[in-house]
Amino acid sequence: MKPARPLLNTWPAAALLAAGLSACVPAGAPDQARIPAPPPRPERPAAPAADTPRSAAARAYYAEVQRTLLSQGLLRTDGGGPDTPFDDRMLAENFVRIALYDEYSRTGGGFVRGETTSVLRRWEVPVRFQIRFGASVPAERRATDRARIASYLARLSQITGHPISLVDQGGNFVLHVVSEDEREALGPALRRDMPGLSPQDVSDVTRMSPTTYCMVYALSEGNTGRYTRAVAVVRAEHPDLLRQSCFHEEIAQGLGLANDSPRARPSIFNDDEEFALLTKQDELLLKILYSRELRPGMTEAEARPIVRALATRLVGGGA
Repeated sequence: MKPARPLLNTWPAAALLAAGLSACVPAGAPDQARIPAPPPRPERPAAPAADTPRSAAARAYYAEVQRTLLSQGLLRTDGGGPDTPFDDRMLAENFVRIALYDEYSRTGGGFVRGETTSVLRRWEVPVRFQIRFGASVPAERRATDRARIASYLARLSQITGHPISLVDQGGNFVLHVVSEDEREALGPALRRDMPGLSPQDVSDVTRMSPTTYCMVYALSEGNTGRYTRAVAVVRAEHPDLLRQSCFHEEIAQGLGLANDSPRARPSIFNDDEEFALLTKQDELLLKILYSRELRPGMTEAEARPIVRALATRLVGGGA
């Protein structure tokens, strides 16, 4: 299983991160399935929209994807254990590769795979996270998703020390949970959420490949590395664990961990799909990212000695 994941697009006035979690999946994809306070009160949705053949096909397809991954011992939820040791050197190197490199660059209006150096990126303003469910998502599913995301955001805020809250409106990090048909009609909403998105960026979402499970774009101010807005899209047809995996990865990547590394283990920032949920090492990567000793816009040369010291402080010789 080799997912294609983070994408970085650097413009003269903005940097856009797009991360898509995908994997090699079983044959039989449907032809058209391109495919500290309590949380705010959930909205009162109208009756769920009628299921469509395309959405039903996508749901069956991703249920099989999840079954296949689980049968291979992937999508672990234990956060790592004795079989996944790492030390301070490994932690520091993984941070540099994940936070200070990009897997893709934009060329000629599209994304081209090829790792390039970048700068440290993170939020300096409070993150106001907003969820927008498509009409296809039933009320019970919305409530479950919202509760899990609220708990995850509280955990991320505690890990990073950065203010991250769930809001009903006025969010600067917006998550769309939408069906096939709803996603293909998402263009106007995406352009409102992120005015800097190019037509190609919007098309990457509305025509999302079946092997892309979810996606996030994060906008920074020029080359400063300071994120100011982000928008993520998760397929409503995903079964439970695949859905949670998308929430965990896209939100964490939208905080500034943009790349993947095949050496990062245990980690969700790895193309192998071994872990579904944020791991012990991922928590430490986020702690380093939001350390006051680092600042947005730092290059690898500037950040590396500080990162090394932070890693040693966090785990000593091993973990």
